[in-house]
Amino acid sequence: MAVLRRLFSRRTLAYATGGTALATGSFYWYLNSGPAYPSSTKEKRRPPPPWTPPSRTEMLTALRKSGEHPEDEFDLLIVGGGATGAGVAVDAASRGLKVALVDRDDFAAGTSSKSTKLVHGGVRYLQKAVFELDYDQYKLVREALHERRIFLQTAPYLSNMLPIMLPVYKYWQVPYYLAGCKLYDVLAGKENMETSYVMSKGKALETFPMLKSDGLVGAVVYYDGQHNDSRMNIALMMSAVKHGATVANYCEVTHLHKDSDGKLTGASVRDNLTGKEWNVGAKGIINATGPFTDTLLTLDNPSHKPIVQPSSGIHITLPNYYSPRKMGLLDPSTSDGRVIFFLPWQGNTIAGTTDSPASVERSPHASEEDIRWVLEEVRSYLAPDIKVRRGDVLSAWSGLRPLVRNPGASSTEGLVRNHMIHVSESGLVTIAGGKWTTYRAMAEETVDKAVEVFGLGEKVRSGCVTESLKLVGSDGWSRNMFIGLIQTYGLESDVAKHLSDNYGDRAWTVCGLAEPTGENWPLHGKRLSPQYPFIEAEVRYVTKHEYALTAIDILARRTRLSFLNARAALDALPRIIDIMSEELNWSRTERNNQIREAVEFLVGSMGLDQGYVSDAGGRSGHDVGLGVRRVKERVQPRGWVERSERGVWWAWGSVSRVVGAIMAGKAGVGERGRVLGRAKFEVGEVGGLKSVFDKHAVSAKSAAGAGGDTKGKIDKGEVLEIVKYVPGYEEVTRKELEYVLEEAGFMEREELDWEEFLEVCGGLREVIVSPAEVHGVGANASAKTKSERRVIPVEKSGGGV
Repeated sequence: MAVLRRLFSRRTLAYATGGTALATGSFYWYLNSGPAYPSSTKEKRRPPPPWTPPSRTEMLTALRKSGEHPEDEFDLLIVGGGATGAGVAVDAASRGLKVALVDRDDFAAGTSSKSTKLVHGGVRYLQKAVFELDYDQYKLVREALHERRIFLQTAPYLSNMLPIMLPVYKYWQVPYYLAGCKLYDVLAGKENMETSYVMSKGKALETFPMLKSDGLVGAVVYYDGQHNDSRMNIALMMSAVKHGATVANYCEVTHLHKDSDGKLTGASVRDNLTGKEWNVGAKGIINATGPFTDTLLTLDNPSHKPIVQPSSGIHITLPNYYSPRKMGLLDPSTSDGRVIFFLPWQGNTIAGTTDSPASVERSPHASEEDIRWVLEEVRSYLAPDIKVRRGDVLSAWSGLRPLVRNPGASSTEGLVRNHMIHVSESGLVTIAGGKWTTYRAMAEETVDKAVEVFGLGEKVRSGCVTESLKLVGSDGWSRNMFIGLIQTYGLESDVAKHLSDNYGDRAWTVCGLAEPTGENWPLHGKRLSPQYPFIEAEVRYVTKHEYALTAIDILARRTRLSFLNARAALDALPRIIDIMSEELNWSRTERNNQIREAVEFLVGSMGLDQGYVSDAGGRSGHDVGLGVRRVKERVQPRGWVERSERGVWWAWGSVSRVVGAIMAGKAGVGERGRVLGRAKFEVGEVGGLKSVFDKHAVSAKSAAGAGGDTKGKIDKGEVLEIVKYVPGYEEVTRKELEYVLEEAGFMEREELDWEEFLEVCGGLREVIVSPAEVHGVGANASAKTKSERRVIPVEKSGGGV
């Protein structure tokens, strides 16, 4: 009886009731957790009301008027059109301020289009906050997690949540990583996306079959966000325009105007497309130029000491078979301590890292050393039956993250880890640092400070509203909208999904510009590249509605083709030039300039192999000009003069190609026959490798003495030194050679014969930068220099660079 009385006591019943209520509440919270997607309604079957933004000409006129008439003066002039500048423009314009924004290049041309594409709180920052007891890192994580949820709600079509796996190879790491991810969830609180969890080894390999299984004990999965960075930047810019902002790309601030008290009153701005210059009047100026913050600060104060210490992020794009379509991977312990991400994005896979010291430059590029370092790290955690080849790199780029030092702080204070707002003596408000995820919070703080500094309190009609402000393209969008595009326009499914996920409800306007294909299916949507869902109508749309003014704007920032595949971008360039020529009425000189600049951009900033540029189309040589000529040949001539010239050059080119094919056949058939199926090597290269092999094999036989093996083998330990005698193999590293030897099953060998040596060299061709054709070695060697590198022959994997 005593037991029963205790079981049914008031205290026990209270505990049971409280536990049940807690469990019920937790279950309800779990069922309603995750991102809140826009609801689907019948109204969203139809296109939204049409909206055409003001033209660039109208924008430039408004800028000029502000300098000529005091009553047309702007409240704020924002310099910089990246994530921060665009965010400030949206915030200020939505509060009712009269806003102007200029950028010397295109919108998002710098850091904002070259990010890791994540919307994240920063797991690695959380680790530093805990182990280094760094409160600033903790605040950064809290702020970023809050902004992450807002980010996914204000532009739902451009962002999504992504599970990210941390593979675990030591049992003690399971509770360590899980505790960190759970703390990440707790800090997010009600704004958490999905809860983190543990995967068994079998489930991890089922989800991510490319993962190395040796030593794997399981995995921990947590959730972060992902987005299309430059498209997000454009959505911000167009939202600012819709709220009344005046924006202009390719307009550079050349001089700052001050009154007698040394306070800013405006700036001189030059149109970099025409060279024309004029004055812009503004009550206040905001410096949001990212890595180039010091440039404007020096323009304001010539004695300014630089505060930006940029950090470089190198990323490469790989074919989609390198990762699952909906699962990313994070390697928190690379060979040099940096974190590397391995993420599905836009149908391909991107791999890269951040935090490498760099210098400020306008067009940073990914060095060959960095590309090969990323490939080495990728090899370390992928299954051994996946050959990681240099030729699978579809694109490579580098971006600068502007770490800054607060100029108002003491010289001993370290770098600002999140962002910094500084007001100069002239009144120039500078916002620098931060990251994509926190752009909105940075913008809110900046506008608050600008309102205070410039006395704009009477001008604003409300406080900050950007937490709930939907960006352009969001109002009529739902996850099922792409089905309506298919049913209305007869698009292919992947094209309709691409348009929906990159333009939101503006995809209806894009489709309205699409021309019939003339096929039974699809009815509309001519592709720019057969491998990717970008269509010709996008070129017309972004030229008319998103201020795209150059071919690079379209290849790199309005579409993401150059980031996904630099070769596909080059192949699509002629058609893009054709369409833009029609829309912008380009002359032949302008078309030629656009072609040259685009080819140089793809080679210099996107990692396009110069050998592909020069050798495509049966040509030879290493001059980028040959690639330019190749593109020009595919651009449609305009007018009878150009058509006549094209006919003459086409006839001459046909004769030249026939003669060249005959000569090439005479020169190469013999050796091609001798090397049989060894198609990995160029004409003359096998002979060169054989010559080098024989030279060192003879030395080995001599060292063996009379009783030694005379079959012609070389010591495996000497392979690295031997291959460096062959042009194009000079930069082979010990790690790359060991990877190839292990792939071929030669790690246990002491010596290699000729066939085995040739197999190793063929493997090296696939995993290193393209070897040059042999010169000066072998009877049929071609006289080419080291810089004239050929494309690595790869299977149909999308083509590498």
